[in-house]
Amino acid sequence: MGRRSIPANACFMVMTLVFFFSGCAREPYYIRGPDGVERRIVALPGGEQKTTFYTINGERYYPLPKADGFVQYGKASWYGGEFHGRFTASGEKYDMNKKTAAHKTLPMGTYVKVLNLSNKKQSVVRINDRGPFVKGRIIDLSRAVAEEIDLIGPGVVDVKIVALGKEVGELGSGKGSIPLVELADLKTGAFTIQIGAFSDKNNALEVANRLGRIFDYIHVAVQRVNGDNALYKVHVSKSETLSKAGRVEKRLQEMGFTEAFVVRI
Repeated sequence: MGRRSIPANACFMVMTLVFFFSGCAREPYYIRGPDGVERRIVALPGGEQKTTFYTINGERYYPLPKADGFVQYGKASWYGGEFHGRFTASGEKYDMNKKTAAHKTLPMGTYVKVLNLSNKKQSVVRINDRGPFVKGRIIDLSRAVAEEIDLIGPGVVDVKIVALGKEVGELGSGKGSIPLVELADLKTGAFTIQIGAFSDKNNALEVANRLGRIFDYIHVAVQRVNGDNALYKVHVSKSETLSKAGRVEKRLQEMGFTEAFVVRI
């Protein structure tokens, strides 16, 4: 998703934000737009978004088309000097002193909040690389982020990651343009758990039928990939709150679906 300028009829919002963000760049504010809808807005470091699919060690990964409502629990690791200056999967050069991260499926340019569950320290990072390709790990953080959440010592910690929402414009500053990202309300809504994405329809239906004996709600969503090809995403359970969805996610992970994550329906 490329950067966009804010429409003229929302200029009043930019003027309001200039004052707030000059002193506190990452605190959210509630702004009522010209359509009368109140939004949570936060200014974050910039980035570009690209979507593709790729193969690692014989396994194909399909990045999500969007990150709205994405929440995931798992283990985080970090990478530093050995990769500093090398090109990332997004085409950027890896800078271990910037707050970036690698994720297997989130769209490039997605901003996520990473919470270290052991000490409650958190950081906001931008996805610009792919990985980690180690079983059980869900995100690989730059050294700068690892230092901020005290990950350097242990090397691997349990984290919660939350996608922060879509970019709604940009704000000019003395240091260049700062994207404005709308923060989604992740406390209530309709949530489900994606336990896998299959290129083979029969494999998806087999898993869905098996889990259908345990859970009341099973749905196989079809996403077209590269023309005629299709991807079959198996969604399990339906919850009206994020906390309930999190409990189902944990149960599924304990059943062996280690890559399961929450998505908004």
